[in-house]
Amino acid sequence: MTRRSAKMAALAAFLALAGCGGRPLGVLVPVASSAPGASTVEIVVATTRAADVRPGEMFNGERGRWLSFADIVVSIPPDAGRKVGEVQWPERLPGDPAKNFVTLKAAPIGLDEARALVHAAAAKYKPRRVLVFVHGYNNRFDDAVYRFAQIMHDSGAPAAPVLFTWPSRANLLAYGYDRESATYSRDALERVLAALAADPSIDEVSILAHSMGNWVTLEALRQMAIRDRHIPKKIANVMLAAPDVDVDVFRTQVEAMGEPRPHFTLFVSTDDRALAVSQRIWGSRSQLGAINPNVEPYKTGLAKARLEVVDLSDVKTSDALAHGKFAESPDVVRLIGTRLVEGQPVSDSKVGFGDRIGEITTGAGAAVGAAAGLILTAPVAVVDSATRDNYSARVGDLVPGSAAVGDTGEAKPPKKLPSSAAND
Repeated sequence: MTRRSAKMAALAAFLALAGCGGRPLGVLVPVASSAPGASTVEIVVATTRAADVRPGEMFNGERGRWLSFADIVVSIPPDAGRKVGEVQWPERLPGDPAKNFVTLKAAPIGLDEARALVHAAAAKYKPRRVLVFVHGYNNRFDDAVYRFAQIMHDSGAPAAPVLFTWPSRANLLAYGYDRESATYSRDALERVLAALAADPSIDEVSILAHSMGNWVTLEALRQMAIRDRHIPKKIANVMLAAPDVDVDVFRTQVEAMGEPRPHFTLFVSTDDRALAVSQRIWGSRSQLGAINPNVEPYKTGLAKARLEVVDLSDVKTSDALAHGKFAESPDVVRLIGTRLVEGQPVSDSKVGFGDRIGEITTGAGAAVGAAAGLILTAPVAVVDSATRDNYSARVGDLVPGSAAVGDTGEAKPPKKLPSSAAND
């Protein structure tokens, strides 16, 4: 089989696995009211997508010239009637607020209004925290909005939600276009993160990136570190879920960030079919989100780099591609909100995390692994402090030499953004 035919076979398998679920267009057309017992999530959006004039679309998959902003309020049906970890899409419009995710508000806004909304939302928490979500490949604008609303609601994350969404054509055959669009957006994301970190009304910034969104996130952080000679301390936590990033490229990105770095948490799953296809298409040795942290060279490299790893290989969700476990597993998405966003490491022995997460995700206590400090054999493996001590003298292959890893609604970016800009 030629290289080209192998890639096409891999893509065909990907298409068969992914399937095509019917979903109405225009879900961002606001409905008149919510339902009793429903919850709401207000999201400030910063996007490099082009505006779309069709009702309920707002932005499409083409590339916008400047950063644009929006204020979107999503209604989530009562908890008693929904499964945590899932987005209840309406089958037809208008959706039923008692059963479906629906939109209550979707308005383009300018930079000043976006900044004010972020300030007001962050002020509800101590510390005043922002969570920036960067979605992955094959995502429509409404996909990213509703998924982030689900994550915020189900995780209970104590943070102001900011969605950074880049131009994805939401087509399984447009992988190359999406990859280039992610790269196209790295400067804009860097400006968003830098402005949030410089804002005196914000105490802490956390980032949650998924799939190809990890590429634009890591590139933005790398650029920031090179440009400013450091990553701001306010950017405290970076959560990399199923990263569609080559392992060797990741190593160079992290090395370029220097010290100090944010606290990195890596969510991996060896059964991630989407990343397996990506690896074959790109001819990569391995994609970061699909590594097995129990084996070399990753085990030693992760310990040396002090990267915290959560292995979701044995977590089962309804996702046929096993690519969205971080958001679809009820216990994992709650973990994101209650532990990581609060700045506490997953391996915090004070709460007996290893035993608890093993019990709740597998239905029975998972055996505690003795090798290389992996707290659980499955589904969660973390590199804890004991492991870091044990392997402090060993050089890892993942990050060699590393010491730690710890209006219109459209705004033309000025040459230098004001330090208080909330998300531009």
